Amino acid sequence: MKYIVTGGAGFIGSNLVDKLIENKHEVHVIDNFSSGRKENCNPGAIYHNWDISDNNQYKNFIKIMQYTDTVFHCAALARVQPSINDPIKYEINNTIGTMNMLKSASDSNVRRFVYSASSSAYGPTENLPSYEHDPSNPISPYASQKYYGEICCKMFFEVYSLETISLRYFNIYGERQNLGGAYATVIGVFIKQCLDDLPMTINGDGNQRRDFTYVGDVVRANILAAKSKKVGKGEVINIGTGNNISINKVAKLIGNNITYRQPLNEPLANLADTTKAKKLLDWEPLVQLEDWIVNYKTKIGLN
Repeated sequence: MKYIVTGGAGFIGSNLVDKLIENKHEVHVIDNFSSGRKENCNPGAIYHNWDISDNNQYKNFIKIMQYTDTVFHCAALARVQPSINDPIKYEINNTIGTMNMLKSASDSNVRRFVYSASSSAYGPTENLPSYEHDPSNPISPYASQKYYGEICCKMFFEVYSLETISLRYFNIYGERQNLGGAYATVIGVFIKQCLDDLPMTINGDGNQRRDFTYVGDVVRANILAAKSKKVGKGEVINIGTGNNISINKVAKLIGNNITYRQPLNEPLANLADTTKAKKLLDWEPLVQLEDWIVNYKTKIGLN
């Protein structure tokens, strides 16, 4: 089977590429390496160094999408704070890029389009866990753009008959996560700070709670989403664990040296209801954060 992975040199995308190659599929990757890394590239895949928001590449998009079963759209400029600092850059990449990929897939008669959405679409809420039918309240350009991508996917099914599904990820962690820079998540930041023998910095009091989801479980959700006969009509599905953990506890699992600083404008907690994922994808998480941290610390020599 032939598959396209956009952002296939990035954190989630490269893990997905590895699994597809392992399963003996033909895989093409579209990535402009703005945040993707050469060292993440799988030699079994075919890489195209293109920007998904570049309309001049449309004919190239069409060409490589011919005879493709599924497009896994993982490419995006990620993280909330950088999107607040540069909303136009994010809008061009995340909104125009998604529209380009949807239109190219539709015009190429791709069967299915699996979109990497974000739990940030829920925004601040005291009603937990979050269900897919709950109101959306994005509070950053990034969250708004990812939510709009879901709307576009639904529309492309209704108007163009392209099978689509949006997977709302909750706080992904795992191998190849960024350990520093603007795109690093809290677990990556903590690990890097410990490796550099620096205190782990926590915004606010650390009582914020997050539903952390392992990247391998996310990869499995993508593959199931491509195969399931129960989806394809623009459904939105939470991909989380159904459990959350405080940032304080995460820090203590990784190290002992902690310092606190001014809080950010962020939700106090998030938590996924995963009933829909179990029902439509036959998916549930297999890896727990606590176990992964213990194993990863041993692997990298962080004691």
